[in-house]
Formats: sequence, C-alpha cells, structure tokens
Amino acid sequence: MKNINVLITGHTGFKGSWLTALLHCLGANVYGYSLEKNATPIYEKIRELDLLAGECIGDINDETKFREFAESANPEIVFHMAAQPLVIESYEDPISTFDTNVVGTAKVLNGLRCIANLKSIVVITTDKCYRNNEWCWPYRETDALGGHDPYSASKACTELVVDSFRNSFFNTESSPLIATVRAGNVIGGGDPTQGRLLPDIATALVTESTLETRNPYATRPWQHVLEPITGYLSLAMRMRGGEDSLATAWNFGPAADANKSVGEILNVVESIYSGFKWKALGEPKYHEAKLLSLDSSKANFELSWSPNWDFDTSIEKTLQWYVDVHAGNDPFEVTLAQLKEFMEGVNYDFS
Repeated sequence: MKNINVLITGHTGFKGSWLTALLHCLGANVYGYSLEKNATPIYEKIRELDLLAGECIGDINDETKFREFAESANPEIVFHMAAQPLVIESYEDPISTFDTNVVGTAKVLNGLRCIANLKSIVVITTDKCYRNNEWCWPYRETDALGGHDPYSASKACTELVVDSFRNSFFNTESSPLIATVRAGNVIGGGDPTQGRLLPDIATALVTESTLETRNPYATRPWQHVLEPITGYLSLAMRMRGGEDSLATAWNFGPAADANKSVGEILNVVESIYSGFKWKALGEPKYHEAKLLSLDSSKANFELSWSPNWDFDTSIEKTLQWYVDVHAGNDPFEVTLAQLKEFMEGVNYDFS
C-alpha cells in the first residue's frame, strides 16, 4: 500500500474514518471527499494531525466539484462510502435518500471515468440490499435484490447503477475494475450516529441512563468495523492487480454465531457492565426487518477472508473504545491500538 493514492468518499464518517486510519498505517496517500455531517472524533484527530494527502468538503451530487478533486488526487483505488446510511431517516426523507445513494453514486462513477491511473473501485452498499424474505437462510450474492424501506431500496438501486456503469463504461481492457460490497451491521468505536444500537448503549453507559430500544427481538449479522474494511481493502488490491473475475458483488458478513438479536447484545452488555439498564419501547413506528444474515462463503474461498474477532470480542472492543475515550484518552490513539491488536490476528497481504 505504501505511496498508493487512495480516494475515499465519506472519509469523515464511521467506516470511512476507520479505513483512513488503516490506510495511514499501511503508508497509503489518502484523499477524502465528504460532507462534515456526522464526522467522527477519529476523523477530527486525523484532520488535526494533518494525515490526509488531500481533502475536499463537498456533496457527491456536485459532480463537477467531485470530478475536479478526483482528477487532482489521481487515485489508483477508490472506495465510495458516502451515503445516507439510516433506515429511519430514509422514511423521514426518502427523496434525499434516493438522491444521495442512487444519483450520487451515478455521479461519482461518472466523475471517475476520466481518471487514467484508476485501477479499482469498491462501492459500499449493505446487507439490506437483498429482498428480505425473513427466512432463516443467509443471503448469497446471487439472491434477488429488493428493499422494503427507502434506504434498503436505494442500496439495491445502487447495485444496479454499478452494474450498469460496469457494463456500459468500465468495459474495456484498460478500464478500472469495479465491485460492490455488502457487510452486516457494523459496530465499533467512534460512530456518532444516534439511533444505532452500540452508540446508544455507550451513551447510556457513560451517562448512567436507561437505554430505550425499538425492537429487542430483531436479529442482525453483527461485526466489528475492522472486519469488512480489511475485506474491502483486500478486494481492492486484488482488483488493482488486474483480477477481472473479482469485479462482482461480495458479502463480508460475520460468522453464523454472530447473528444475534438486539436482546442478546443487551444481555452481553449487562454481563460486562453491572449498572447497565435498558427497556423496550412500544411497537416501532416504521417497518424494520426482523431477521437478516449473510453467506460470506465467496469471500472466504476466493479472497481467503474470514472474521477475526468473535461476537463477544467485537462487543467488548466497541464499548471499551467509548469507555476509554470518555476517560480522556485520545480517540485516534485508542483506534490505532485496537487496529494494531486486530491486525496481529490476521494475515492479509496488502502489498
């Protein structure tokens, strides 16, 4: 990775700031394009320490601004993470959700068509892009796309946009390779988003308040943020090397035993922090999927990628991040310590 130019859209956000930290440790030249909305404390320290090779605060729907910045960054690898990432917000503002996630992705890809040095593009979507039949079997990359809520539907549309650009414009021998990636419910320190379970648990812990949760029976594939982003990076580097068979869709989900209900997570937290209290609210205002899991066999076999931290460790590391930062520790140093610990347990070749 040393001295490779990498562009991240959404670098100020949760996944983006962890990926930026990882790339910095690997010696890459990281360029970021993003809004500052919901910027993480990890990003704030990255900016304070001047660790980015270049940065532009802007909207991905401003195609001219994005294209000019991408041209100046001249990346070999692009990670498109910028998105409206919340189911509930998509109900409140569906038009903005589709505008950002679908039209914004099309504008990003269109803006990247002129980057001569570009080798690989990874577009981050979600496990919620599948048509959810509420069945017990994990979804595979060949299963049907869908989406009950506007967020999920917008990400299914994003998958179609990528496929269209792949076939229509990134279709010559010299074109960059482009893939989509679908992770589970990603957790970890520094997520500033209210309404997500682990940040809300952390807030309840440090404020000694009672957590209110929408649906303790909903089951999700929970995983630490470092799991999928190392998979994304491994995929990007393999495509950079010209493996065109990899330019498809990929699941990066946790092990099957990490598919847990919200209530099971709350029980784990109670076992770690004796003063933790929670209560269930009434019926949720909006529909949310009750059962969802991913089959990551393709990434396991073709990329030699597999989860490193188990469910309990992922929960423990996530909450410990918040506790350490609340105690006055530097958020970037806490992030680097967890990143170093995680990487000691894996054997990925990012060269």
